[in-house]
Amino acid sequence: MAQRIEKELHEQITRLKDDQQLRLLEFARSLANSRPKGEAGKTLLRFAGTIGKDDIVTIEAAIDHGCEIVNSNEW
Repeated sequence: MAQRIEKELHEQITRLKDDQQLRLLEFARSLANSRPKGEAGKTLLRFAGTIGKDDIVTIEAAIDHGCEIVNSNEW
């Protein structure tokens, strides 16, 4: 890690209360133990071109129609 990032992290950590430092430590541990989810793009290439043009048009229309609607009561 770049020294400037380590320095900045250290400066910010020293400003935190003990309970905040503990939460940060737990978060850092969870990041270190996490693995990327999903598939690499390379493994998905076999699906390229498998959806027909008519289906693509239908999907695009549904997305356009559905994304244009705002439901103010939803939130």
